[in-house]
Amino acid sequence: MKVLTKWTGQRAFTAVGDSGYEVKMDATEKYFGEGKGVTPTEMLLASLAGCIGIDVTMILRPYLSEVDTLEIETDGTREEEMPKAFTTINVTFTINGSVDSKRVWRAIDLGKEKYCSVSNSLKADIIFHLVLNGEKRERPVKE
Repeated sequence: MKVLTKWTGQRAFTAVGDSGYEVKMDATEKYFGEGKGVTPTEMLLASLAGCIGIDVTMILRPYLSEVDTLEIETDGTREEEMPKAFTTINVTFTINGSVDSKRVWRAIDLGKEKYCSVSNSLKADIIFHLVLNGEKRERPVKE
């Protein structure tokens, strides 16, 4: 897998991967950018959500008809000093539908432990949360 990233001026870059789709990135004005694209750290959080989301929906494929909506929010905490690496990332799945929370937790755990290459590439502590039909659901205790 390759991604070619080209500088387009100031602090802006455009990346194109094997898929052929472009992603525009830029720094915020604080870092002398123009804010005309997502920041690389936003991309990292989006990549994590997309990766674990793909894994969870693949694992839940037989039950997706029971899922009305699925959203994934990633919230990262970073070090104060440069390089300001992520130390903790909270990933919250908000799902509406009649799918069983134990199935969702199993899919999240399998994604995290076995399938999600993004989460397995990060040093940060990644903490998962589940909100099902407006109610926070804790991870079931393993017997």
